[in-house]
Amino acid sequence: MNSPSGQTPAGVDATSLLAAYDDQLRTDAETPGALAVTRLGPLRLVTFAAGRGFVTYRDLAGADAATIRGFVASALAHFRDDATVTSVEWKTRGHDVAPGLHEALVDHGFVPEEPESIMIGEARLLVADVPLPEGVTLRRVTAEADVRAMSAMADEVFGDDPATSGHADSILHRQERDPEMELWVAEADGRVVSAGRLEPVPGTQFAGLWGGSTRPEWRGRGIYRALTSARARSALERGKTYLNSDSTEFSRPILERSGLVKVSTTTPYEWRR
Repeated sequence: MNSPSGQTPAGVDATSLLAAYDDQLRTDAETPGALAVTRLGPLRLVTFAAGRGFVTYRDLAGADAATIRGFVASALAHFRDDATVTSVEWKTRGHDVAPGLHEALVDHGFVPEEPESIMIGEARLLVADVPLPEGVTLRRVTAEADVRAMSAMADEVFGDDPATSGHADSILHRQERDPEMELWVAEADGRVVSAGRLEPVPGTQFAGLWGGSTRPEWRGRGIYRALTSARARSALERGKTYLNSDSTEFSRPILERSGLVKVSTTTPYEWRR
């Protein structure tokens, strides 16, 4: 639960941050915008718009390998029975006690994606005056055309097809159900070059930083950090103390330099019909 250098910043209790993450964020707070949530033992089987299934849990309740294999089989059967679900993500965490989970997921057709770092820290640490490149501006967006342009940029960055991913429709649906969610973009010459969401979590001290993406040719110029600072300011205005993010290796160093701490890892496993 330390930074890559092996040292947790002075005054930061990574163990307490991880406990707050488990207690406050691994509940219904993790699935805003869900169309349906079904409980299966400790699991939450979630259906989102655009045919997306999602599996999460607070922990696996001390289950052994055989029981966990049964959870995987039953969860997949649940989603297979819903013809509208075309993909399922099973969200794992590196600090969980989960004997045999990797093997069970792979045997049932789930494919592990790249691990990400679970980053947590105080929102105030990310507030900074970051100079932007000439011609680049930041703003919060709500109009459908802007949301679709933001989503298309993110799809292109992550190698998805905007025409078929369904991500824009999902975000628009979320926006209707969760007006507290904020969508932020950086633009140059009217073109979205970076974007990210802020998701305040009701009833908790947290707001999440999600969907961070920047076009490759615009990276390393302070734009993502400026977007992060703008979202941190907004989180503080909403009374949130902590920010959390599942970060790729592009964004982790930026958040780490701002004072966030890597407390664990998360690896999504993906199944497609």
